[in-house]
Amino acid sequence: MRKAINRASRIAGTGRYLPAHVLTNDALAARVATSDEWIRTRTGIRQRHIAADNEQTSDLALAASRIALNDAAIAPADVDLIVVATTTPDMIFPSTACILQEKLGAHGGPAFDVQAVCSGFVYALALADRMIASAMARNALVVGAEIYSRILDWNDRGTCVLFGDGAGAVVLVPSSEPGILTAHLHADGRYRSILCVPGQLQRGGVVGSPFVHMDGPGVFKFAVRVMAEVAQEALEATHMRADAIDWLVPHQANIRIMDATARKLRLPEERIITTVASHANTSAASIPLALDVAVRDGRIRRGHHVMMLGVGGGFTWGSVFVRWT
Repeated sequence: MRKAINRASRIAGTGRYLPAHVLTNDALAARVATSDEWIRTRTGIRQRHIAADNEQTSDLALAASRIALNDAAIAPADVDLIVVATTTPDMIFPSTACILQEKLGAHGGPAFDVQAVCSGFVYALALADRMIASAMARNALVVGAEIYSRILDWNDRGTCVLFGDGAGAVVLVPSSEPGILTAHLHADGRYRSILCVPGQLQRGGVVGSPFVHMDGPGVFKFAVRVMAEVAQEALEATHMRADAIDWLVPHQANIRIMDATARKLRLPEERIITTVASHANTSAASIPLALDVAVRDGRIRRGHHVMMLGVGGGFTWGSVFVRWT
């Protein structure tokens, strides 16, 4: 292990990829008992992207990663660490991060997956930041990538309308001034049954259900409470007030959850970065997708304070508070 030298890290590049196929609410309503109005009023979702049959999670991750690395002016061969947050890996093993490493041509450094469901990206970002701070890595590629369309029961309107596929990526590099100010991660397995895919592979077959199961009201109540709490935890750690947050980038699960979280923090609606209407819930990919959108359209600028909040099955939740540099 390299000697710790108490470095800091910052985000030097961002990227995103969405599959070409777009499934609108109207098109979905032709397959299941629902409607555009029913979905929009309850979730804010208008459409979602669906991966092609020949696309794997690592392919989505690869496309987003190449854009982020180009943005950071780092060659794939120079990537020192790869962390992929995903609930839908290419296969049981090896990790999607190792598959991505091979596809990038970035050999030799550590590569691993993080499974914290919709909180996966904030978990992965926090881990990568600490590895750079302790000099275990010179730089890091952190990716959230998902193909949820393959674990949905398309006859269950309570779940199939909510999710989409996509990938987002960021590149972390050392910095003399902290870009990532603080990170806070939590989990409570007592709530694992309210959002899960309970199926298991045994002796060549699936035992139990291979589809997403969700207690919608239970998830909503839990998510609103813990996202506001973990945001407040980050503010207290940095001795800031909520009005110091320039941009809130929450997990894009449901517009009602995001709005309720902002109200608890007393943040105006216009400070929330939302992409749920066009992306739906892309689990671990949702935060980096939304982040890249806001960076590239010029909303997030140097000096801004950006609060990223994730909550997902497990139950897991966390925050990463960033000063954009």
